[in-house]
Amino acid sequence: MGANASMTADSRGPGAARDTGTLPRHSALHPLHDTAPTGSAAGLLMRAEDRKKKSSKLATLRKRLTRVRRQSRSHDNGRAVRELTASWTVRELHSLNDEYEASAALKELTALGDVARPRANSVVDDLAALYQHKYCTDVDLVYLDTVFPAHRAVLCIRCPFFRELLARHPEYGARVPVSVRTPGVDVPLFSALLRYVYTGDFGFDEARVASMRKLLTALAHEFGAPNSLEQDLRTLLDTGAYSDAVLVFASSPPPPADVDPPAAGAHSAGGLRAFAEGGSGSGSGSRRSRGELRCHKAILAARSAFFRNLVARRARSGEELTERALNTPTRIVLDEQVIPRRYARALLTAVYLDVVDPACIMRSSVSLGTLSEVQAAVASRTHVTATDEAMELYHIGRFIDFPALAHGIVT
Repeated sequence: MGANASMTADSRGPGAARDTGTLPRHSALHPLHDTAPTGSAAGLLMRAEDRKKKSSKLATLRKRLTRVRRQSRSHDNGRAVRELTASWTVRELHSLNDEYEASAALKELTALGDVARPRANSVVDDLAALYQHKYCTDVDLVYLDTVFPAHRAVLCIRCPFFRELLARHPEYGARVPVSVRTPGVDVPLFSALLRYVYTGDFGFDEARVASMRKLLTALAHEFGAPNSLEQDLRTLLDTGAYSDAVLVFASSPPPPADVDPPAAGAHSAGGLRAFAEGGSGSGSGSRRSRGELRCHKAILAARSAFFRNLVARRARSGEELTERALNTPTRIVLDEQVIPRRYARALLTAVYLDVVDPACIMRSSVSLGTLSEVQAAVASRTHVTATDEAMELYHIGRFIDFPALAHGIVT
C-alpha cells in the first residue's frame, strides 16, 4: 500500500509540486524557462514592469540632478549680484532697476517694430530680381542661340571676361555673341553663371556645387574670379565707372503766367514725378542745376520702384534713344525742395551698399524749403538736428519706395 502510494505520487510528476504549493526552480513562471504560452506572457509583463520601474527611477534621478544644477547656477548668479551691489546705495539700486526695465521695454518695442514694418530687400535680393525680371537692360548676350538681356555696368565691373567682350561692342542695345572655351557649359549653367555675376550665388545647393567643383574652377580661370559684390558696388559708387545716368538736383521751375502758384508746402509726389520726367534739362535757364552725381540706371531701378518706373517711362517716350544716339547719359532731374541735394550722397550710399551713413550728409549744403528746415524755423532752432536728418531720410525712403533707407540701417 505504501509502495502504491509512492508510485502514485511519482506518476504525477511536476504537477505534484504545484499541488503542494512549492515552485520548482525551472517553472513555467521563471523567465529563463518558458514552457507555456500563459507563462511566457506573464514573464514578458514582469520584465516590462521592471524596465518601467528602472526608467522611472533614472528619470527621477535625472530631474533631481538638473534641479540641483539650476539651483546651483541661480544661487551663483544671485551671490554674484549680491556681492556686486553690497556697497551700493538705494539710489544706485533704483537706477539699475530702471536700466533693466528700459532694456526690456526697448527689446519688446524692437520685436514689435520688426513684426510691424515690411521686410526690406537686400542689395543681393534686388540684383537677383533685376536679373530675373530683365528690366532696364541695355545689352543682349547670345549664347547657344539663346538671348540673355543684361546690364552692361554690372557685367563690366564684376567680370573681366565680359569687360573685354563688351568693350568690342560699345553701342547701346548691342547683340553680343558669347563663346565659351570651357566644355560642358549648357544654357542653364550659363544662366546660373550670369546669376553668380549679379549676386555672388549660383542658386545651386551645396551638393551640386561640390560635384561641379572642377567645372567651376575652369570657368573661374576663363571668366576671372570676381571681387566681393560689396567691393564692386563700392567701386561703381566711388568712381562712377560705366555710369549711364546722372542725378541732377535743381530748384523747381517757375510756374507759367497763366497758372496759379501752388499752396505753400505742396510738394506732392506727382509734382516731383512730373519734374523728374521733364528729363534732359538741356539749356533750360529756369532750372538752375545745383550739381550732378553719376550713377547707374540698373542699380537705381533694382533698388527703387520710383526710379524703375521713371526710367521705364523715359524709355517709352523715346528720350532714352535720343540720349543714346547723342552718347549722353540719362539726366534724372529731381526737385530739391522734395529731395534735398544734401542727402544725395547718403541716398546713393544706401542704394549701392545697403547702409545709411550720416557722415555722407552734406551739412554745409543749404536747401530751401525742406521739411527739416521748416521745422527748425518753426521751433526757432538755428540748425537741423540728427533726429531731423533721420526723419528726412525716412521720408525720402518712403517717397521713392526704398524700404532699406526707410528702415535706417545705420553704420
